[in-house]
Order: sequence, then structure tokens, then C-alpha cells
Amino acid sequence: MLLTIDIGNTNITLGAFNGDKLHATWRMATDPRKMPDEYGAIMHSLLTLKQVSPTQINEIAMCSVVPPLTSVLERACLEYFQTKPLVIGPGVKTGIRVHYDNPRDVGSDRIADAVAGYRLYGGPLIIVDFGTATTFNAVSREGDYLGGAIAPGLRLAAESLFTNTSQLRRVDLVAPKSAIGRSTIASMQSGLVLGHVAMVEGMVVRIKEEVGQDAKVVATGGLARLIAEQTKVFDTVNPDLTLIGLKMVYELNREVPPRGTSD
Repeated sequence: MLLTIDIGNTNITLGAFNGDKLHATWRMATDPRKMPDEYGAIMHSLLTLKQVSPTQINEIAMCSVVPPLTSVLERACLEYFQTKPLVIGPGVKTGIRVHYDNPRDVGSDRIADAVAGYRLYGGPLIIVDFGTATTFNAVSREGDYLGGAIAPGLRLAAESLFTNTSQLRRVDLVAPKSAIGRSTIASMQSGLVLGHVAMVEGMVVRIKEEVGQDAKVVATGGLARLIAEQTKVFDTVNPDLTLIGLKMVYELNREVPPRGTSD
């Protein structure tokens, strides 16, 4: 089985593929203080809970936006699964061209999203990934990664309101019944959730003006469904897009060229 690992700033998301089927997914909190043994033990336990034997894992693909944790998870994979993970980064084949001023600056999770999004839905394409940050990724009709936009994510914005004000509290990230809140909590939920929806809708309009009005719009990430329930801007919601992209990149790098050809 192939284990895919997406190391984000808030969560680490795992996915186990049995052939082409995504068998199960897991999420655990990102904690730079944890040691490889701790992560290894947690991953073993999580897999077992969903009837996946750790001995079944013989391939691993990883992307990370937390550089200090990349080597920690690599060591955990080597020690607990006896498998060296493929880490998306420079030198790894992705099948797409990156039109960033410095391609190395693009988060590897955004590349994984673009790979899966283009293969599944074609182009032009706008992928909105709802994580610690809300990222917008534009893919051309030919499958090139054009760039995008980065905005504070919902949880980050909510935590900022709580920590930087005297009277505002932490609130559940749920959509209020109306845009006009009649309590502090409802007002915060309106500004956070519905305000985020309006930002997403406005950014999609602007990006479509640059990539094409026929661009498909895909939502992914942990809070994708919350936002998608409040708008019709998305053509589809695929919370597992990054994990699927990791699988696709892994398969691309696993292929052995025919004899007499070079990479």
C-alpha cells in the first residue's frame, strides 16, 4: 500500500491507497516538538484503528510546508515502515511546468493540488485549498501552474481575533443563520465564515478574468465543505485532492523508462 503524507502548518493529513482506491485518511496535529519515535508510534496506531497493518505500507509519498518536520517524518517512515519516502521538491518529476518567478518558492502541497486537479478536471482550473492559509492556485488550459494567491485561513483569522482583542472570544467555525449577527458570537461567525465566502467569490471572479471564464473551480482542504455549503462558486469539492496528487507524483517518479531511453 502507498501511504501519502501532507505536512501542513496546522495538521498532518495521511492517506492510504490500496491500488487506485483511497482506503482511509487520518489527521493529526502538527507539532514540531515531537520526535520521530512519537510520530512513528502515532502513525502506527492510526493505521491500526482503520484496519491497515503497518506492514502493508511499502511505498510513501510526502509533501511538506514545515521544513523542520520534513526530516522528522522521513526518519519516522524509515524507522517504523522501513521505507524511504518520496518528498516532493526540486528534482522530482511532476509533469507540470511552474511559471513562478522562483519555482522553488511554490509550496509542494500546491504542486500536488495542481497535478491532481489538472489530471482529474482539466484546465483552465482554479483550486482553492482551505488550510491554515487559504490558497488560490491557477492552472492553465495546457496544464501549467501559473501561480495564485495566499490569504489567511479561517482558523488563523478566528484565532487572531481572539488573541488580539480584549472582548472577543473563540467561536465555532459554523455559518450563522444570517449575515446580520444579533450577538457577538453570531457577528464573528458572519464576518469569519460569510466574509471568507465573499473573499473567495471575489478572488475567483478576478482569477477567471486572467485564466478564462470557462475555468473550473475546485475546493479542497479541511474546511472546504463548510465554505462550499455557502456558495455556488465551486464546480466540485474534493477534500482529498492533495493526497491524490501525491499518489500521482509518486507514480510518475516510480515509472521505469523503457530500455534505450533516458529520463
